[in-house]
Amino acid sequence: MKLLFFGDVVGESGTSCFRHHAPMLRRQYGADLMIVNGENSAKGNGITPQSANALFAGGADVITTGNHCFRRRCDALFDDPRILRPANYPEGAPGTGCTVLDCGAFSLAVINLLGTAFLEPLDNPFSAADRLLADLGTPNILLDFHAEATSEKRAMGWYLAGKVSAVIGTHTHVQTADAEILDGHTGYLTDAGMVGPSRSVLGVSIDAAVEKQRFHRPVTFTEAAGPCILNAVFLETDSKTGKCTKIEPLFIRDSTNYT
Repeated sequence: MKLLFFGDVVGESGTSCFRHHAPMLRRQYGADLMIVNGENSAKGNGITPQSANALFAGGADVITTGNHCFRRRCDALFDDPRILRPANYPEGAPGTGCTVLDCGAFSLAVINLLGTAFLEPLDNPFSAADRLLADLGTPNILLDFHAEATSEKRAMGWYLAGKVSAVIGTHTHVQTADAEILDGHTGYLTDAGMVGPSRSVLGVSIDAAVEKQRFHRPVTFTEAAGPCILNAVFLETDSKTGKCTKIEPLFIRDSTNYT
């Protein structure tokens, strides 16, 4: 099984960049499925039906999210089982945090969890992972762990080593240089990075981000303009055992603005 996972897509420019590059990358890598973190895909952040549809139009098979999943209050959006919110939100929250894709010769479970270090005090993500793994019925499992702390992501990677095919971190928007296969089984990357404006601070306009950090005053963040970077990760797994056999981070620096 061959998978492409794309880091946090930021705003209209990031969504356009994804739509331009993703179909070509899918052909180049022969990917069976593409998973995309879309929690910042709407203009201003969050996710809306419009931004989700744009990602699906680019070829996304599953859209994961994170701490901004409910920011736009589009609860009905999460009726679509292909759009996940973190599974450790309290019972009764809209949507689900796990989906299983039946691809005929194999199935893939995609799980979305939110870290709790420096983020929302949700249910324990480690316990939530245990509950989900007990009922999946497939060895092919990919986790998008949307978390702030590198230590929490690394801990989750080792906790699930040998139990899932991959643990890919999102949220911090900067691709890390620690791709590896843990215990010869579980593909791991602390953060996949982002798909968004390269001349920015994590996709946000530089002036606004500097003002916030320099003066500690409330600032309205706006999406930066200009060409994008695209961060993703390619994974190859044995669909019978779920074992990851290859992990390759991808980095494309655009010279064109597609919006």
